[in-house]
Amino acid sequence: MNSFSHEFDERGYVILRGVLEPRVVDGARAAMEQLVEQQAAKLLATGMIRDPLPHEPFTTRFYRLYEHGLDDAPRSFRQELHLAELFDVFFHPRVLDQAEAFLGGEVRLYPNYTARPKLPDWEGTQVLWHQDGGYTENVTTGTAGQTVDQLRMVNVWTPLVPARVENGCMQFIPGTHKLGVVPHVKKKFYLEIAAEQLAPRLAQAVDIELDPGDVVLFHNLLFHQGQPNRTRTIRWSLDWRYQDATQPTLRKESGHIARSRRDPARAVANAAQWARLSFQ
Repeated sequence: MNSFSHEFDERGYVILRGVLEPRVVDGARAAMEQLVEQQAAKLLATGMIRDPLPHEPFTTRFYRLYEHGLDDAPRSFRQELHLAELFDVFFHPRVLDQAEAFLGGEVRLYPNYTARPKLPDWEGTQVLWHQDGGYTENVTTGTAGQTVDQLRMVNVWTPLVPARVENGCMQFIPGTHKLGVVPHVKKKFYLEIAAEQLAPRLAQAVDIELDPGDVVLFHNLLFHQGQPNRTRTIRWSLDWRYQDATQPTLRKESGHIARSRRDPARAVANAAQWARLSFQ
């Protein structure tokens, strides 16, 4: 077992510093700017705004477009992420190498890849303490013989701006992935781990401060949350998941093959192909 695998098994996460090249980060930011431009055009067309704020910086424009109607703001983007600029993020060879070390040679991009603009002081983008498996548990299709805690998965998260405590970086509780799927309760916007499971462990929480280009890989059952954004800028981030492709997804969607040692032609090969595909 290599040091990364040992760290992942014991703590439930591994941080890789500077793994995404600046051009990859710049491409991802450009993709987010495309999405914001589309939002501005929609708001302008419906009369919800008069000024699309074309000169507003990336770190504030989306917030400024919706600041007088935050409840109307998209909390995340998913269907919209089949953009050529994001291929080098989701299919980055060094990240896939690490995922393969954990999962084996058949790796699926799980159908849960998301862009998140965490807005200042708004509960709609403050993700509560949860396990990702807690969400999968609630959308399971009932595949015979398969349970959420048997899914072999690796979650990946990367910021597109520096992620610090002040703007809502993530927190993890190391080792909690070993507990299996714990009860969650539904709150206004998100699920939250039940208090009797969470409260005794909160003192062990650690801040995950990352820079653009860094990625963190973490277990599907690790307790984690996004802290409040107390700045006046947006904490943009991307998150996605890899799964052992020999397993079912327990969702209606099947995802996309990211790497296959058995049949390499099955995997998404390039940015143009990714842009032709859809969320499925």
